[in-house]
Amino acid sequence: MAIVDVKNLLKRFDRYLKLERGLSDNTVDSYRCDVEKLVDFIQTEKLDWAQVTDDDLHRFVCALQDLGIGARSQARIISGVKSFFGFLKMEKLIDNDPSELIETPQLGVKLPDILTVDEIGQMVDSFDLSQPEDRRNRAIIETLYGCGLRVSELVGLRISDLYLHDGYIIVEGKGGKRRLVPISQNAIEEIEIYMDERQNLNIKRGSEDILFLNRRGAKLTRVMIFYIVKRACERCGIRKQVSPHTLRHTFATHLLEGGANLRAIQQMLGHESITTTEIYTHLDRQFLRQEILQHHPRNRQRTANNGEEGKKIV
Repeated sequence: MAIVDVKNLLKRFDRYLKLERGLSDNTVDSYRCDVEKLVDFIQTEKLDWAQVTDDDLHRFVCALQDLGIGARSQARIISGVKSFFGFLKMEKLIDNDPSELIETPQLGVKLPDILTVDEIGQMVDSFDLSQPEDRRNRAIIETLYGCGLRVSELVGLRISDLYLHDGYIIVEGKGGKRRLVPISQNAIEEIEIYMDERQNLNIKRGSEDILFLNRRGAKLTRVMIFYIVKRACERCGIRKQVSPHTLRHTFATHLLEGGANLRAIQQMLGHESITTTEIYTHLDRQFLRQEILQHHPRNRQRTANNGEEGKKIV
């Protein structure tokens, strides 16, 4: 049977993702945006939802490629489409799920940029501490790096979830799941200094318990956090592709380099699967290889010999 009221159907799909699958608002919005691309394709091709085949979906994927959408974005869109057709079948709006045979593009492991300990120190030291906002921004950088938080977790961090004397905070992650995260002493000290400045703000109703606020006393946006991190890097001359998520990657990588257990890192990051956390073992292997090349006596001897040969050639 044809599905006529697509707008109402998408609203029901949103409720399904939020209530039954427990996905965050940001994830639901992403799924909705991806499925709307499929809706446009089906309407343009004048297809009947109940008659959509895997060949139709293959043509949809080819259309994404023609638009220049990369493999990683294609994989995300296909994931949303699969969830949508699974929802349609569950609601008995279609008999067969044509997306079951659609394969996602093969993605290589993309290792994220990370910062060195010195670069983190430069970012923290780049703020003008005579400015109240820079006091806040310094605390933000220390908290992102010291706790490995997502941007959404940082902007939603509540004062009532801070247990600074005990050395940990409670973080609300994806799907509303809460977890305990240890917090570094540096981050604790910067938060306590910022809290003194925070008392001078005219705090908006509803933001009383939110830790990090803008100058108008309201909750910070995700975009503002990106801007704070970017400006700190610019002041330090750091030319890497850095975002707030880079500090999360750096947090995990530095822990692994320091000998932390991968399961412990998984719990602190709030990853449901250990597979997600295992990307940091790839980063760690790179670090270990560089350490071996630099410090192993045979490698050091080889480097020295090459240097002597270079001098003779000159």
